[in-house]
Amino acid sequence: MPPSTADTRVLCVGHGIEERIATRQERVHILTGAVCNNNCIFCMEEDRETRYEVNSQTTDASVAMILERAAMTEEICFTSGEPTTNPRLAHWANMAKRAGVPRVSVMTNGRALSHRPSLHRLIAAGMNRFYVSIHGHEESLHRSLVRTPEAFEQTVEGIRNITKEKRRGIELHTSTVITKRNLPHLTEIYRFLRELGVDQVVFNVMQANGRADTHFEKIFPSYTEIASAARVFFEAQYQLEAQVSAFLVDIPLCTTEGIPDFNRGYVESYTHYEPPNEATRLLGLGDERMTGEGKHKLVVVKREDLDLMEREKRAECATCRYEPSCEGVWKNYLSRCGWDEMQPIVATS
Repeated sequence: MPPSTADTRVLCVGHGIEERIATRQERVHILTGAVCNNNCIFCMEEDRETRYEVNSQTTDASVAMILERAAMTEEICFTSGEPTTNPRLAHWANMAKRAGVPRVSVMTNGRALSHRPSLHRLIAAGMNRFYVSIHGHEESLHRSLVRTPEAFEQTVEGIRNITKEKRRGIELHTSTVITKRNLPHLTEIYRFLRELGVDQVVFNVMQANGRADTHFEKIFPSYTEIASAARVFFEAQYQLEAQVSAFLVDIPLCTTEGIPDFNRGYVESYTHYEPPNEATRLLGLGDERMTGEGKHKLVVVKREDLDLMEREKRAECATCRYEPSCEGVWKNYLSRCGWDEMQPIVATS
């Protein structure tokens, strides 16, 4: 699956990060496949062959079953691989719209949306929010991370095309995965994207899985380095605007003290469905998580399932004010960097 994005739907001044996490709403992800026209160095889906077998089993029938089960869901988000490479995407978006889902969204690198008819087809089908992945403000920086010629130009043109449709109620968010290469350029990236018309700029800290684990030493800055750079960015940007529409996501809250609560985002709560496979077996998801029958049987997978397997806390975490809200720290990160950066934050009265 792609890097996680912030759930910023209920962000407003006066609501602390802990309250926002406690009241966040869940969205449903529909897996569209494992084919992607980028080759990101940090992609979580390193085992493309296995993920292709799992993610590519989505059909009209399974989408209908998911929509029926998720009848009261606020948002359906199409994700995994690059959704715009799936010819059924517009049809599935229309199924979600006709099912009465208020927000139909897609996580995309935006390259296909540089072709305006392709964008218009998705909007006409019911797509009304776009999460576009872009990892630099210049072609050379973005290309060094996605390792694909012409990707930057096409993604930027896709963003420009979406911006032109915002008058129709279309929402535009971006996702920038923080690496050692782009960390020094948070300000330039933010200003570049806002000038393009982006509503919310999300800076995602990598999950140390897949290629991010393989290339960890080359691309993964420490949490301390990320938090320090983010503080400098926010302090400077707040000198220029009253509300900075940027959010730092998926980093232990104990490391981000000093960053305004408004700008400390969090990973959305989500559920997705996939056919029974080795991964769901390892997660311990049995019959109680099954839905459907026969060849249409699917396993209900929650984000928390991955957290329980891949993250951990230590005894000292119990004393931290953020413990009830914290998902823990990625084990692959801890195996390299240890716990020294994560110190419990004592609650203040």
